[in-house]
Amino acid sequence: MTEVIDQIIDINKAQYISDYKLKLQFSDGEEQIIDFKPFLSKSRHPDIRKYLDLDEFKNFSIVDGNLDWNDYELCFPTIDLYRGQI
Repeated sequence: MTEVIDQIIDINKAQYISDYKLKLQFSDGEEQIIDFKPFLSKSRHPDIRKYLDLDEFKNFSIVDGNLDWNDYELCFPTIDLYRGQI
């Protein structure tokens, strides 16, 4: 069964936790801790693998309600992050 979300969900806050984990706070008050390491480790693309460097990984920002690295070089659909999936 597909979940229906009838509002626009933005990311209000992102906090580095440890390793490749971020705690995300969404506009409806929900929070998720997302571990990006499995995704980054499985990728073969050098533009994605470069974020295995923790200094690069930690250099994220929130842009217009989206989690962004380096002007959208790496980003994820907000709804997937909201659901705890990447």
